[in-house]
Amino acid sequence: MKSAAEIARDVQSGASSAASELKTALTQIHARNEELNVFLYVDEEGAMRSAAAVDERVGRGEDAGPLAGVPVALKDNLCEVGIPTTCASKILKGWRPPYSATVIDRLLAAGAVPVGKTNLDEFAMGSSTENSAFGPTLNPLDTSRVPGGSSGGSAAAVAADMTPVSLGSDTGGSIRQPAAFCGLVGMKPSYGLVSRYGLIAFASSLDQIGPFAANVMDAALVLEVIAGHDPLDSTSLAEPAPSLASHVNDGVAGKRIGLVRELIDGADEDVVTSVERAAEAMKEAGATIVELSVPEFRLGLSAYYLIAPAEASSNLARFDGVRYGLRVDGDDVTAMMEATRTAGFGDEVKRRIMLGTYALSAGYFDAYYGQALKVRTLTIDAFDRAYQQVDLILGATTPSVAFTFGSKTSDPMAMYLSDVFTIPSNLSGEPAISVPFGTGEGGLPVGVQLLGPGRSEGLLFAGARVLEIADGRP
Repeated sequence: MKSAAEIARDVQSGASSAASELKTALTQIHARNEELNVFLYVDEEGAMRSAAAVDERVGRGEDAGPLAGVPVALKDNLCEVGIPTTCASKILKGWRPPYSATVIDRLLAAGAVPVGKTNLDEFAMGSSTENSAFGPTLNPLDTSRVPGGSSGGSAAAVAADMTPVSLGSDTGGSIRQPAAFCGLVGMKPSYGLVSRYGLIAFASSLDQIGPFAANVMDAALVLEVIAGHDPLDSTSLAEPAPSLASHVNDGVAGKRIGLVRELIDGADEDVVTSVERAAEAMKEAGATIVELSVPEFRLGLSAYYLIAPAEASSNLARFDGVRYGLRVDGDDVTAMMEATRTAGFGDEVKRRIMLGTYALSAGYFDAYYGQALKVRTLTIDAFDRAYQQVDLILGATTPSVAFTFGSKTSDPMAMYLSDVFTIPSNLSGEPAISVPFGTGEGGLPVGVQLLGPGRSEGLLFAGARVLEIADGRP
C-alpha cells in the first residue's frame, strides 16, 4: 500500500482519486478481515461519501487537505456519530453515538476517509486484544501471535495494508506496544495535545489518542492534523497544533540521548541488542549517548495498576443498563444494574473495576490510591531531573517480541509486565514514540522507544526518522 503522504499527493494532483484509494483499502479489508478480525464494523457507505466529497473538492480546484483521500481506521472507543461504537464490550453492543470525537472531525476536515472501527481489548484494558468480547485480532505478521493491545486492531489494520494509518489510544502503552509487535511507528503525544472529546474514557488522567503508521512521516502528518486546542476538552492545551512534518528530517546532531538501564533491564537479549544498536545509530548521526539510571521507573507499574483501575471504576460506573447499551431485566433497579454489569463486562474489566473500587474505598484510599499518586509525582520529578541531563531518552518499547496467543492470559501479572517500559511516560503525561528497529525471535520486529519532555514531538519524530533510516527503511 502507498504511504499516506503519497496518497494525499496523488489525490490532490489528480493522479489518483479518493474513490480509487478507498477501493484499494476495502479490497484488502474484505480479503483479510475474516481471517484477522481487525474491523468490528466497516462503514463502506460513509467512507464512499467521504471519498466522493474529497474528489469533488479536488475537481473544483480546492485544497482537499493534508490527508486528502487517505483511508483511516479508528479504534472502537472513539465515538463517531451514527456508527456502532462498542469498546469491544457486550455492554455497548449496538450503541450508536449522537456525536463524533473531535479527532474524527479533524480527520474529515483534512480530507481523510474513515473506513471503520477496529477491535481492541474491552474498554482498552489489556495488552494483547485477547480481552475483546468479539474475539481476538491476529497479528498479520504471524497469526499465531498477538498484535498487542489494547489498540491491536488499529495496529493490525496498518500492518495488514488495510489502511496506511490508523488511530489508537494509549493509557499505559496501548499505542506503542502494538506498534512494536506489528512493526509500525506508534506515537503517544503529550497529555492535552490531542483532544479526548469523544474518546470513551478508561483512565482520564492517562488516556491519550495518537497515530499508527508504517513510517515516521505519515505518523507526523496525522498527529499534526488531530492535535491542537479543543474547547470541548477541559484538559486540552490552549495552543495550536505544532508543526511536526517539517521537523521529521531535522536529525539529532548535537542532541544528548539518555540510554536508561531501567528501560531495558529484564528485556529479552534480542531486544536489548536492538536498543544498543539504536544507541549506536544515534551516535553515528551526531548525538551524544549518556547512560542514565532512573530507579523511579521501576515503581511505575505498581502505581499505574492502582491509578488506572481507580479511575476506571469511576468512569465505568455510567454503564449501568439505564441510559444506553445492554439492559438485563431484574426485580428492581439494583438487581437490573447488577445483572447488566455481570453480563456486559468481561473478566478483565471486572477485575480492574473491583481493584479500583477497593483502592478508593474508605480505610484503603491513603494506603493505596494516595500512595500511588505520590509515586506518580516521584516519576514526574525523576523525568524532570533526567531531562536536565539529556534531550531524549532511549529504551525498549516491550520486553519481548509479540508473544503467542494464550501464553499470558492465565497470569494477569505476566500480561501487565508487557507494559513495564511504556507506563512511565503515561504517568508523567509526556510524549513517547515506538519505532521498529531490528528483529528478534522468529524474525519478528523489535520496537525501540524514544521518550521526550512535554511537547517535544517534533524532536521525537526527528529521532525516530534517524532510526528508521539506520534500520534500512526509506
